[in-house]
Amino acid sequence: MSATSSAPAKHLDKGPRGKRSVTRPLTYVLLSLGLLVMSAPFLWMGISAFKTQSELSASPPVWIPTEWTLTNFRQLLDKLDLPLYFMNSVIVAVLVTVSNLVFCSMLGYALAKLNFVGRNKIFGLVLGALMVPGNLMLLPLFVLMSKLQLIDSYAGLVLPFAAGAFGVFLMRQFMQSIPDELLEAARMDGASEWYIFWRIVMPLVKPALATLSIFTFLGSWNNFVWPLIATNDPEKYTLPVALATFATDPNKAGGSNGMLMAGAFLIVLPVLVVFIALQRHFTQGIATAGMK
Repeated sequence: MSATSSAPAKHLDKGPRGKRSVTRPLTYVLLSLGLLVMSAPFLWMGISAFKTQSELSASPPVWIPTEWTLTNFRQLLDKLDLPLYFMNSVIVAVLVTVSNLVFCSMLGYALAKLNFVGRNKIFGLVLGALMVPGNLMLLPLFVLMSKLQLIDSYAGLVLPFAAGAFGVFLMRQFMQSIPDELLEAARMDGASEWYIFWRIVMPLVKPALATLSIFTFLGSWNNFVWPLIATNDPEKYTLPVALATFATDPNKAGGSNGMLMAGAFLIVLPVLVVFIALQRHFTQGIATAGMK
């Protein structure tokens, strides 16, 4: 009786396993195809930066160059002050990222763990700011920066984005998951709010900080419209603005797609480095956010 009853059970166990053994490879194949389609433009850009001009204009297109060359990068360095513009982008992106980490964390902690009059109203303003398109703020920001005489300065490029509604919302949501009992115990031991914030809360929200760092650095590094509006001096151009200006100047670019591909590759490279460095914390932050 037991042998007879065990046979159907084994048969039932093999069913789901057999189905999973078929669907799992199919899922991997579909995901790999999707990844290939999404990454194809980036791969084309990166490979084209090392092609000769004849291979770039070849028909049908040549995917893998027969001879890898750095000529496009050398010509770009000769015609464009790339180190200056690269450093401008680094300074602006780093300052914007650091200021967002500090200010958004402070406001997020206050909205999540401190009781004060008007807290819910301030949080409502933060949510309202998330719904306002960023382009609507360009004209008021330009007028304000002009009144403060901050046009053509690093301060004019950094201050309008020193803190963002998205960063405040993100940090507030993460900090709400920290047990209040932990903070109360620290207060009973005589710890100040400043000590609690820096020594207890901040180490616990590293995934959120990594997530905010990636999004903020990416947005600041690729920001084109505001640096174009807020800078008239070419020496204050960021890398996207300088490359766009270079591409539209026939006396400099001269229709060389290779130099433009090399410039675009250099713009994307720092973002990849930052993402790879913070990937573990970023993934953990996204997973934690999904459980809230």
